Amino acid sequence: MSIIKPVSLLSVPKDPLVISSLPPRNISTDTQTILFSLVVPTYNESANIQKIVKILTQLLDEYIPGDYELIVVDDDSPDGTWEVAQSLMLEYPQLQVMRRQQERGLSSAVIRGWQVARGEILGVIDGDLQHPPQILLQLLRGIEAGNDLAVASRHVEGGGVSSWSFIRRFLSRGAQLLGLIILPWVLGRVSDPMSGYFLVRRSCIAGVTLHPVGYKILLEVLGRGKVGKIAEVGYVFCERQDGKSKVTWKQYLEYIHHLLRLRLTTGRLGRLTQNFGFPIGRFFRFALVGLTGVFVDMMVLYLLSDPTTLALPLTRSKIIAGEVAIFNNFLWNDVWTFADVSQQQREWRQRLKRFLKFNIICLAGLLLNVLVLNLVFNFIIHNRYIANLIAIAFATFWNFWVNLKLSWRVTQVR
Repeated sequence: MSIIKPVSLLSVPKDPLVISSLPPRNISTDTQTILFSLVVPTYNESANIQKIVKILTQLLDEYIPGDYELIVVDDDSPDGTWEVAQSLMLEYPQLQVMRRQQERGLSSAVIRGWQVARGEILGVIDGDLQHPPQILLQLLRGIEAGNDLAVASRHVEGGGVSSWSFIRRFLSRGAQLLGLIILPWVLGRVSDPMSGYFLVRRSCIAGVTLHPVGYKILLEVLGRGKVGKIAEVGYVFCERQDGKSKVTWKQYLEYIHHLLRLRLTTGRLGRLTQNFGFPIGRFFRFALVGLTGVFVDMMVLYLLSDPTTLALPLTRSKIIAGEVAIFNNFLWNDVWTFADVSQQQREWRQRLKRFLKFNIICLAGLLLNVLVLNLVFNFIIHNRYIANLIAIAFATFWNFWVNLKLSWRVTQVR
């Protein structure tokens, strides 16, 4: 029997992932500011959603009656989680539901929920009951005590995990250690930076464009928000009673991706990008492509010049190998490093024009490489290998900057 839809769903915001400083005016509910908005992101949690809504409502009705809202943001679950949640809205007036059909991902789901929220305090809790709802009141007291952020942590007094395997514990600690190496000023502020259970003042993240990757939304809040004082509350991470765990290797890869993105766009590197307009992320992609070019160059040189293969003359082999490497680098840069530009100019004449420019600039970079190598070796550092590394760095920067300004730029669009 189908579930009757008693009330309407929240519309999914189409704007960039920015939290407004004031409640939005385009939602169907009262726009009056309230104290607290809690987002529950879900996917295939139909077996748990009624339980968690009931428990959270009982807790908050007693603590801050009428001054809160629960927002379930569901990624169009095949098991109909959003329908189950929607059927509860008449019984629980503080509950609202959003069904996302075009977007996916826990972090972006949380932000979409915050975008329609009316609370001065914004929060997130998993919908699978692995985050004990009773801790929520302690987190609220932490914010009310003057803190900007209150985090439920497994690594402070009163915290822990119930029955994790050795491998899962090892991976969790390893991920945290990796984060401390890459982003010490972000992950070093809390004991459990991978927590998905926390509250934050709206004012700390309002007006900031967020770029979440994967599941770890707290990293984005700490890295980009204006967070001052932080409180931590211990909790025991429980194993789920119903449903299936969504932890996979993909989440760990997304976590590393997120760390690297924050590293390149915040802190000193981020200020370099903002103050001087230097695209750090694009430059690192360009450099990685350059490394593939080195491999291609060496492989083709071996195939052409080695006595056991074609045994062609060395100079001729090097010219061919260099050109093949340049062609390899151009292809990868065109589809990856500068994809946003090349997608606007797809005609083969435009690609050929970019390739010719790239070729000329790289040849000029080779001359610059030789010049810097000789200057450094003869007048500064009398070590051929160190001098060569410095020369390569100069040539890489030259190739990137000039190609950025001349090869990949929008000049002809219909």
